[in-house]
Amino acid sequence: MQPARNVELKARDRDPAATFAAALTAGARDAGVLHQRDTYFAVPHGRLKLREEAGAPAQLIAYDRTDTASARTSAYHLVAVPDPPALIAALTATHGAGPVVQKTRRLLLRENVRIHLDAVTGLGDWVELEAVVPEGADLADEHAKVARLREALGMDDAQVVAEGYAQLLTRAAAPQDLVEAARLAMGRAHVPYSHFPVGAALRAEDNDGAVFLGANVENSAYPQTQCAEVSAIGALVSAGCRRVAEVAVMADTPLITPCGGCRQRLAELAGPGTPVHLCGPEGVRRTVTLGYLLPLSFDAAAMDRAR
Repeated sequence: MQPARNVELKARDRDPAATFAAALTAGARDAGVLHQRDTYFAVPHGRLKLREEAGAPAQLIAYDRTDTASARTSAYHLVAVPDPPALIAALTATHGAGPVVQKTRRLLLRENVRIHLDAVTGLGDWVELEAVVPEGADLADEHAKVARLREALGMDDAQVVAEGYAQLLTRAAAPQDLVEAARLAMGRAHVPYSHFPVGAALRAEDNDGAVFLGANVENSAYPQTQCAEVSAIGALVSAGCRRVAEVAVMADTPLITPCGGCRQRLAELAGPGTPVHLCGPEGVRRTVTLGYLLPLSFDAAAMDRAR
């Protein structure tokens, strides 16, 4: 089954009342107020959320969208959910739950474009445009409609954002000291061959939650190269600590994740529920658990079973 598609644009709303008036002037009709709760889940590809809406059936929404500060295409599947609590419990147990986005949404409609005036708990006021793409269409009309509405609503470049609400909430809730430590480490990386710096920061369970930094260190004999996570683990252990409470890894790439070897190394000193913040230069892009990254780690118990 082919996914449905939207052309979407999201921006901060400096003046919701003025935006509402401008939307009506542009020919939109007011379709009322919606109260929505979106629960996100950690998935290896795309994004997955359960939407609960007052007075409407719940829906599981699987979608894929690039993160660019412009109009972009979202491809999605909608699945009706008769028992939301049961599904949340099942997906949390198997995938791990992400952030929960709660919002009050004023919905306006103009042709096939949905205008969302959102008040998001913890994030403030936002305006979102979603042009529903007819099956088989080439997106040109939808991009044109979004562009015209963007101009009518006064959405300038400084307001438009690349991320979704879940990512913005994750970044807002992230431990800034850990993120800044990873950023500092990334700036100190020794990468004369790949020119791809990576920084890692580990918070210890002991030693009053001290933070230890590591950068990737390359070598002309490539197998001797050291990952940022390994550098940070060495610093943590050298300081006398033995347990990792939290991890941040940063690189200037769409989504940095620890390599397989580093996942196993982290598993030696951390548990499956340890949070791992995957960061870009602007901050946290996604938070997962170590168990999500490495569901079948090799540990001391596995060694005992092998004897």
